[in-house]
Amino acid sequence: MPGYKKERNQLSKVYVFDHPLIQHKLTYIRDKNTGTKEFRELVDEVATLMAFEITRDMPLEEIDVETPVTTAKTKVLSGKKIAIVPILRAGIGMVDGVLKLIPAAKVGHIGLYRDPETLKPVEYYAKLPADVEERDFIIVDPMLATGGSAVEAINSLKTRGAKNIKFMCLIAAPEGVQAIQETHPDVDIYIAALDEKLNDHGYIVPGLGDAGDRLFGTK
Repeated sequence: MPGYKKERNQLSKVYVFDHPLIQHKLTYIRDKNTGTKEFRELVDEVATLMAFEITRDMPLEEIDVETPVTTAKTKVLSGKKIAIVPILRAGIGMVDGVLKLIPAAKVGHIGLYRDPETLKPVEYYAKLPADVEERDFIIVDPMLATGGSAVEAINSLKTRGAKNIKFMCLIAAPEGVQAIQETHPDVDIYIAALDEKLNDHGYIVPGLGDAGDRLFGTK
């Protein structure tokens, strides 16, 4: 399929986007000199471009439409409804970009924090659409580092009845990809760039720094 390359293994599917516009904008997202306003705009734009690709396999059905000239057979979306779930807080920066293409999608939220003793993610907030079992979910978060938060967010959706889940992020480390694949092999992963590794502090290298701080102008 145009727009991304697919890496296969026995666990799950990983889609690494290679679209020129995505890669161009990602360069400026990485740049430490990019200010908060421009950073937000770029993340929003890349999320829209990624949403175009992640929805490529949405099912269609044929209907009849009256044009000003005659009757035409054309296609509309069919199947389950969509829900977007950002992982708080940085995931919020990607939501509007996806909604530009899927304005009827519902938006849920999952909040996680890291336990200072176990270093494992703990859910502190979850608000999802009431009809969880009837929707396809796209979890969004700019970064996939260790994968702990992503795995826990997917757990949260599944325990509430979600059956079809995709994970979308800007930049991923191999460790995070592996974590999702090993715990949730049914969840496809969509990323704009697969980076080299994690450093000793858990940051993606080369990465883009702390996405939340750069989105919201905090330190």
